[in-house]
Amino acid sequence: MKNALLGLFAAVIAFAGASYAFEKVDLKDVKCMMNGKSAAKEDKNSEWKEGKVYFCCDNCKKSFDGDKKKFAAKANHQLIATKQVEQQACPFSGGKLNADQKVEFKGATVSFCCGNCKAKAEKMSDDDKVAQLFGEDAYAKAKFAKVEKK
Repeated sequence: MKNALLGLFAAVIAFAGASYAFEKVDLKDVKCMMNGKSAAKEDKNSEWKEGKVYFCCDNCKKSFDGDKKKFAAKANHQLIATKQVEQQACPFSGGKLNADQKVEFKGATVSFCCGNCKAKAEKMSDDDKVAQLFGEDAYAKAKFAKVEKK
C-alpha cells in the first residue's frame, strides 16, 4: 500500500512538473513561423528552448523539427511574441534596458538600451529584423529567460 501511494505521489508530481514547464499559450493571434498562416492548433507544436513553438500543419512542424537551427530566429521570435520568455538586456549591446526605447515587430516587443540601438532596429528591413533581433546571438545577448507564472 505504501509503495502504491508513493508511486501515485510521484506520478502527480511528474504531471504537475510537466504542466508547469509549458504553460498554456493563447494561440488566437499566433502565426505559423513557416508561412504566416494561423497556428491556432495546439497539437501542432515543437519544444523550443524553454517553451513551445506552434505551426499550422504537420508539414511545417516536420520542416522545423528537421532543421531547428535553420529556423532558430523565427522560433525565437514566436517565443517572444507569445510571451513565453522575457527580455533582460539590449539585443545589440547587452546593456540595461530603457523602457522608453522599444520596437514592436509582428507581435513581439523588443526593448533597447538607448535611442541609437532603437533607431538601428527601426531602419532594418523585415528580414534583417528577424535575423538581427531574434537570431541566436541577439537572443543570447538580450538574455531572454522563461517567464515564470505565479
